[in-house]
Amino acid sequence: MDALERLIQILPDWFAAHRRELPWRQDREPYHVWLSEIMLQQTRVEAVKGYYARFLVAVPDIPALAGADPELLHKLWEGLGYYSRVRNLQKAAQLVMTAHGGVFPRDYASVRALPGIGDYTAGAICSICFDQPTPAVDGNVLRVLTRLTADSRCVDEPAVKRDLGAQLAARYPEAGAGTLTQALMELGATVCLPNGEPRCELCPAAGFCAARAAGAWQNYPVRGSKKARRVERLTVFVFSCDGALALRKRKNNGLLAGLWEFPNLPGCLEPQEALDQAAAWGLRPRGLEKQLERTHIFTHVQWEMRCYYVNCSAQAEGFTWADEAALDGRYALPTAFRMFRNP
Repeated sequence: MDALERLIQILPDWFAAHRRELPWRQDREPYHVWLSEIMLQQTRVEAVKGYYARFLVAVPDIPALAGADPELLHKLWEGLGYYSRVRNLQKAAQLVMTAHGGVFPRDYASVRALPGIGDYTAGAICSICFDQPTPAVDGNVLRVLTRLTADSRCVDEPAVKRDLGAQLAARYPEAGAGTLTQALMELGATVCLPNGEPRCELCPAAGFCAARAAGAWQNYPVRGSKKARRVERLTVFVFSCDGALALRKRKNNGLLAGLWEFPNLPGCLEPQEALDQAAAWGLRPRGLEKQLERTHIFTHVQWEMRCYYVNCSAQAEGFTWADEAALDGRYALPTAFRMFRNP
């Protein structure tokens, strides 16, 4: 019996004793598992809990998701980032309604074909909801597997990731696939940690983990070098007039597509240039109230942002003017701009 088989044997009992009670683990409803897995991409568990609960109150099932106002979905997602996730959720829900009669599909190929669902999410849904032997291989699971076996291949290579998934799938049990999938996730998230020293004293595989035996946990998983982020500089304007703030909608493609923003321009304007720009937009600026410098980091881009707060005497056309109630209830501002709302 190899190390992976040994881990698979003992992991369900470990999971039963040590699992966290999470809202999306209360049932096996595909919509609930699917929604949670999409929300958890690139996002911490603690941050997702509140979003998950609020989303289900407003959008309780797949028909509601398919027919929801996209602006409502953006507002529910506000602050989670990666907004293409919620747009793909709705596209997938609409496809479930039209192509699958409103019933979430059970076979892996059909699940994988839904917009926004990749190998990992399809594997998670099919194993957790339908008890199928379809591993969900994410960063947590890759870390567990490579440390367990001291696998020094680069996990960023698709062929390596596929091979590790195949090794896992070949050992999946005939029953209990969903429990095993969640147990592997849990082990990577709470014990075989991504940042800092793993909690080996709590690990059920401590006695047969190759990386621990060699004292080399920090060597795994092996990853390729990251490409440096592109740095872009922006001047952002928070224009206020008669208790309302000026907003603008972004284009329907590219970064933060279709979301609301504070008006902005490429480059970093000086104060007088900022006032001149406000006047050119027809806003009749009374003067600058303050200036802030902030950095916002996306996956591949870093924004260096200079924000000017300008009180104006005219609400010029070309902008949408929103008071505090409208900003709270209707307009979804991504974090890159929301952080300037109440600094």
